[in-house]
Amino acid sequence: MDNTAALIQEYLTLTREVMPQLAKELNMARGIEGAPRWPVEHDHCFQRIVLDTICEGAWYDYIKSPAYKHLNATQATAAVQLCRRIINGQEDLKQLNEHSLKWRQKQHTFSF
Repeated sequence: MDNTAALIQEYLTLTREVMPQLAKELNMARGIEGAPRWPVEHDHCFQRIVLDTICEGAWYDYIKSPAYKHLNATQATAAVQLCRRIINGQEDLKQLNEHSLKWRQKQHTFSF
C-alpha cells in the first residue's frame, strides 16, 4: 500500500470508527458538568466537516466523488492531521461544523 492509500485508510478509520465512538462517549457524559459535547456523531458528518475544512468550502466543489477515492497525498495528509487535532481537543469541532454548514448555506439552528 502506498503512502497516500495508507493515509486515506487512516482517515476512513478515524472518521468511520474512532471519532463516532469518541463522540458517543463524550455525549453520554454530557450530564457531567464541564464535559465536552460534540455536535455530530455520524461518520458522514465527520467526513463532511473534515473535508470541507481542508478544502475551505464544500468538498464536492474541489474533490470528485466519492472523495475518499480521489484524495491526493496533500489532502489525505491534511485530513488525517485535522482528525488527530480534533480528537486531541486542539480544534473546536463545533466551530468547524458551523463553518462547514455555512459553506453549504444550510440553516442548522432554529429560533422559536
